[in-house]
Amino acid sequence: IPERITLIEGYTFAGCNSLTSITIPDSVATIGNNAFATCTGLTNVTIPNNVASIKYRAFAGCAGLLSVTIPRSVTDIGDSVFVDCSGLTSIAIPDTIAVFGARTFQGCTSLTNIAIPSSVFEIGFSAFADCVSLTSVTIPTGVRIVDIAAFSNCSGLTSISIPNTVHKIGGYAFSG
Repeated sequence: IPERITLIEGYTFAGCNSLTSITIPDSVATIGNNAFATCTGLTNVTIPNNVASIKYRAFAGCAGLLSVTIPRSVTDIGDSVFVDCSGLTSIAIPDTIAVFGARTFQGCTSLTNIAIPSSVFEIGFSAFADCVSLTSVTIPTGVRIVDIAAFSNCSGLTSISIPNTVHKIGGYAFSG
């Protein structure tokens, strides 16, 4: 991708199944809706330090994606950004993120642990639903809302720690 590009618009690379690796240039500030959705062969992506926003379903269905590091410059992760990334085993999330939106990591069946930063105050609807390989979750102090079905169908969970700052746990939050 040329260095002069500042926005990767929606659906730009969607469905490029033979794409295995991509380095996004430092000039990019926004990764648009569905930009890399269903790129099932994508195993490696480097998100530069200037990206501030990763929009709705940007990497949804990238089943081959193994790990992701989100830089501190990112303050906005849209809904369903990593939904159904079944190969994702680890993700590094900076303390600049305040909300995990709806379905952010739903269906990431290989995700074994998640370090929720202390900056997060809301874990959205079905944010980690169907993450069957998660074994423990520590919700940090500062989280106020664990929304509906946030960790539903996480059948591998054996340990959950919820701080006193949580004042709302939605229905089905830990069901299944």
